[in-house]
Amino acid sequence: MIKRKLNSRFGFFLLLTLLLWVKNLFAYFVDFDLRLDNALQVFILLINPIATTMLFLSIFLFIRRTKAAYITGYLIYLLLSLLLFANVVYYQEFTDFLTIDTILGAGKVASGLGESAIRLFKPHDVLYFLDCIVVLAVLLLKKIPLDIRPVRAKFAFSVTIASLLFLSGNIILAETSRPGLLTRTFSRDYLVKYLGINAYTVYDGVKTYQVSQIRAQASPNDMEVLAEKLKQQPKEKNPETFGIAKDKNIIYVHLESAHQFLIDYKLKDENGVEHEVMPFVNSLYHSNSSFSFDNFYHQVSAGKTSDAETLLENSLFGLNQGSLFSQLGGKNTFNAAPSILDQKLGYTTAAFHGNAGSFWNRNETYKKFGYQHFFDASYYKLNDANSFQYGLHDKPFFQQSVKYLEHLQQPFYAKFLAVSNHYPFSELPEAENGFPKVNTGDSTIDGYFATANYTDTAIKEFFDYLKASGLYENSMIVLYGDHYGISDSRIEDTKELFGKEDWTTFDTIQAQKVPMIIHIPGQEKGEINHTYGGQVDVLPTLLNMIGYDSDNLMLLGHDMLSPNKEELVAFRNGNFVTKDYSYHKGDVYDNQTGDLLNFSRPEVLEEAKELKIKVDEQLAASDQINNGDLLRFYYDSDLSPVKTEQFNYKNSVKTLNGIEKQLGDQSTSVFSKNGQRSTEELYKTKSFKEYANETDK
Repeated sequence: MIKRKLNSRFGFFLLLTLLLWVKNLFAYFVDFDLRLDNALQVFILLINPIATTMLFLSIFLFIRRTKAAYITGYLIYLLLSLLLFANVVYYQEFTDFLTIDTILGAGKVASGLGESAIRLFKPHDVLYFLDCIVVLAVLLLKKIPLDIRPVRAKFAFSVTIASLLFLSGNIILAETSRPGLLTRTFSRDYLVKYLGINAYTVYDGVKTYQVSQIRAQASPNDMEVLAEKLKQQPKEKNPETFGIAKDKNIIYVHLESAHQFLIDYKLKDENGVEHEVMPFVNSLYHSNSSFSFDNFYHQVSAGKTSDAETLLENSLFGLNQGSLFSQLGGKNTFNAAPSILDQKLGYTTAAFHGNAGSFWNRNETYKKFGYQHFFDASYYKLNDANSFQYGLHDKPFFQQSVKYLEHLQQPFYAKFLAVSNHYPFSELPEAENGFPKVNTGDSTIDGYFATANYTDTAIKEFFDYLKASGLYENSMIVLYGDHYGISDSRIEDTKELFGKEDWTTFDTIQAQKVPMIIHIPGQEKGEINHTYGGQVDVLPTLLNMIGYDSDNLMLLGHDMLSPNKEELVAFRNGNFVTKDYSYHKGDVYDNQTGDLLNFSRPEVLEEAKELKIKVDEQLAASDQINNGDLLRFYYDSDLSPVKTEQFNYKNSVKTLNGIEKQLGDQSTSVFSKNGQRSTEELYKTKSFKEYANETDK
């Protein structure tokens, strides 16, 4: 009975499905590093190859001619095997999955693999094709008889429908485990983990086609018209701050999920004792050496952290849907901060992040931004004790980064993406637990202040190293909040912590403020600035402070220190704030009182409608530049297109060491300045419990 079933066309279909399912699981667990955090993820991973495999193989069930049906089935099976194996080889070299653009540019992939292609093959790789050879052999030798009876159309159609239903169930489970998976597309690792190689490839193909259509319709005239409009905007500089940080290193410190309300906040424990959440960041915020902004807003959308990076380093918004990094980051032309500073001012540029380089497509986008070096998780020592699902915890992250930072030629532009203060705010190493938690009834909020405190301590230790190594005095250090930590749907649960009886829409708007601190050691002109600004304003502010005239760049933001800055902050959803009021879905609130002004002050509502037009125009301009890749047509910036092929993020250490040797006594790296000795021993770190024990003594 079973043998008769296996000798049928449907039996052949089941055999091929089973073999492909086994091969996919083998790749998942042996060759891919797909981190599994819970039982649901394991279950989804086990089933996700089945639906698409059945769907593609069901095609040959509709073919009535015997040989044509079996040949088609085998070819589909072979192509799916080739797709899987190609991803395995590519992943072994780049720790990422193939995109349609990469497949279409196969020559570029081969160039990227270079002479290392042969050594990428491992002995077990033969298993990906051994079954293909065996199946072909048994077909040719007629060990599997060809069933001359065609599959009934109704039955073939039923198999296809069953495959689609199975795929729908897979997607529902995936969205349950990871909401926004298909709309935010933050990681190819996640798409493969939840949907499988086949579904990921189809999804990437659809996205690639959509982008290519918009890009194909764009023209140089579009850029010319837009550039003329943007150049008419006033860009007055502040003579007191222009060039105040000239020739200094620029260090970005990413304050993950930090709300502005963390600044100066003291949390009361169950005994009524107050605990300052971020004492070190507070000291920087109030320092005379810092330009701090208390009305600074995040402007991100679904791209979250990657949107913040887009805004800060390009003065452009993210996309209305999904992540620019994921959808356009590896394709578009950018006039980003790393490229500007490298080409025009001779800066070394590097990004540091203790997570997979493929997350948010950073390994491709950073090349387009002009980052010469990217130190991702592959450069760090991660284990279960010092990391969690978003990467290395902040203290070991900063500590382990030192051995790379010390080899950068100065001046440098370095960005450090810390992640410990990330949702669900509950995963700290055991030795770091001890800061009071709150009891709001929402466990995802209760640990928020404790993880923020941990990040604060990590940043203090990093600053201590900068001072000990001699980097501190020659650097401008920018600390920024990337986006909200507590979502709009949960933020109301914090009202008692801030002495509020009710939580209003206006309170939610105010919660979109994030910290922005520009710390320049040695200068005393700093202050807490009350200007209303957002992340899109950071790049023009930064460039003016280092003395670079940015008038020829396509920047949507404005210098926050300029005396004539229009205090209008646009949000990606079309809402906005000004220095006087906040606009939310047609309602206008007074910034001082929080009162709704729609009826008491109708003239303000009319003014808001006019400003809404300006906001929509700013967002539309950003979308036009990004979706049409218009910067490829813009030449007034005097920037050369970034040659991404010159960047190899796998060899950064070797490259930096080579530069030091080539420069010899002219090398400006910390390592060279320290007599060719490492400064790692200058980095001092302790756990929360060790600090607590010292305090007790």
